[in-house]
Amino acid sequence: MALTFDLPAPDLGPWRAGNTGTEGVWHFDSGQPGRHVMISALVHGNELCGAWALKGLLASGLRPRRGQLTLAFCNLEAFDRFDAAHHDASRFTDEDLNRQWLDERINAGDTRERRRAAALRPFVARADWLLDIHSMHEPSAPLLLTGMQPRNLDLARTMRAPEHIVIDAGHKDGVRMRDYGRFGLPDGDGPGQGGDTRSLLIECGFHGDPASRTVAQDQCVRFLAAAGVLDAAELAHLLPGWQQADAPRQWALEVTGPVVARSSHFRFTEAFTGLEVIAQAGTVIGDNDGEPVTTPYDDCVLVMPSTRQARAGVTVVRWARRRPL
Repeated sequence: MALTFDLPAPDLGPWRAGNTGTEGVWHFDSGQPGRHVMISALVHGNELCGAWALKGLLASGLRPRRGQLTLAFCNLEAFDRFDAAHHDASRFTDEDLNRQWLDERINAGDTRERRRAAALRPFVARADWLLDIHSMHEPSAPLLLTGMQPRNLDLARTMRAPEHIVIDAGHKDGVRMRDYGRFGLPDGDGPGQGGDTRSLLIECGFHGDPASRTVAQDQCVRFLAAAGVLDAAELAHLLPGWQQADAPRQWALEVTGPVVARSSHFRFTEAFTGLEVIAQAGTVIGDNDGEPVTTPYDDCVLVMPSTRQARAGVTVVRWARRRPL
């Protein structure tokens, strides 16, 4: 199904160079005690909403009152290829940047994405809190991904939006930025523990929907306030209209497993858009190269179903159980 891409590509203009010596990366230090907070965008070159949000933060003149703030436009080389008529083609150049966050892969440096990850790695490694802004292949309600650590789920609850919170272990084909290093460690202090780190990944809606920009802006304000970089009143003054209404309720979606395509021929039985609750276990929802794909339990939630990137080894949907948060 063809989708209309209505969100224009932002002109990054003076914001592209950064102020750190690494293209696209900005860093500001308040000189006061506080967390080192990072917000990243354009990990995928066709996911524009986060770039709009970071551009807005920079244009507002926002500076941290406490701690440090890093803002990163990540995959600029892929972004430079963006064409609204063929937007999937600019997701990455050689391989998905958000599957490269193991030091062994980054150190190999044998693709453009791995070399870019190497340039970004020092900033990610130093950050205490990370918000990674993404968007989706298909129209869907926003999803906030916490990983498996309860500390991130607590933060999602504190932020009071969006409605759907996904608890998941990531992807079999590589590690995400939000799971890199200390962010992927279990709760607790001391060696081998995550301590005060927090990392969230927000899926803001369909790539080309202008509403995805609104979600990205809202999440930035909530995240910065929760991190203590600025007070909520200061953020509201600098960024009027960015924060939207709180979610009427929040649901935790506990991912129990993925469906991985065997090839690009994977097909769903219906035009699923995500968050469908399939009442009966054993319901056929797709065909994976001749093998029926059936729901594993009653009231199974479909998380981010999409065949737009389907090929062998790629997750095309995830199963989840739903509970009130």
